[in-house]
Amino acid sequence: MITEHQQRLREHYLAAAVMSAPAPWQPLSSSIAIGGLLGVGFAIHPESRRDLVMVVSSAGHGLFDSVTGERIARDRDPDPAGSTPDAHPDLACPGPGPLAGTPVRIAGLFGGGLHSTTPDGWTLDVVSPDWPHDRVILSADGGANRGPAGGTWWHVFHSERSELRAAGFSPSGLTLAVATSSDLTLWTRPELNAGD
Repeated sequence: MITEHQQRLREHYLAAAVMSAPAPWQPLSSSIAIGGLLGVGFAIHPESRRDLVMVVSSAGHGLFDSVTGERIARDRDPDPAGSTPDAHPDLACPGPGPLAGTPVRIAGLFGGGLHSTTPDGWTLDVVSPDWPHDRVILSADGGANRGPAGGTWWHVFHSERSELRAAGFSPSGLTLAVATSSDLTLWTRPELNAGD
């Protein structure tokens, strides 16, 4: 039995259709298909200093540029001792390519989490008013999510086909990632909001 308040919250989120994220957030042109995705993590490219997204899947490790979606590196046969994050107490896996030798913390099937806020006030929530289908909510009001969708909060992703693994921001606050068991969806922005 759910309370009247819980029912109002449920209806609030059910009424919100999936919509585009607001400016300055820009989506990658399409999701990146990754079968058997187990988790994701963020790192910084040692030369360009751009956000990188590391993906751990049943087919190995991959490293993607967060702005272009380009796969920078792939390790199809990682060392079994570090092939999944549960082998490390910090839920980390060794990075491939330019991150070789650098552990990257991974959030997903084995636990952990990504940042739910940015330094300049964006907030991310995962809600499940029609469980087991999760909805990803991006907000500019500190996560209050008041009023209708599209004002200060946006329903940017609905996981209907695949199981949600992780959702959150990069430490820089410039990338937003949503990972499901079958794909990776990314949004980026060029800089933090001025004055924050």
